[in-house]
Amino acid sequence: MRLTVFWQRMADHFGPGYAGTFARDHVMAELGGRTVQEALDAGWDAKEVWRVVCAVMNVPQEQR
Repeated sequence: MRLTVFWQRMADHFGPGYAGTFARDHVMAELGGRTVQEALDAGWDAKEVWRVVCAVMNVPQEQR
C-alpha cells in the first residue's frame, strides 16, 4: 500500500483534521508501543499499520 493511499484511508475514517493528530498521539500496543507515525517512521509497512488501525479502531469492513 502506498503511503498516499494509507493517508487517504486515515482521512476518510478519522476525518482530515483528526487523522494526523491520531497518527501522532495515539500509542498502540499492537504497534509495539508506538504511534502510527512512529511505526511508519520505523519502517513498518503501511498496509500492516492500516490493518492494525482497522482492528483496534473497529474500522468498518467496507473501509478496509
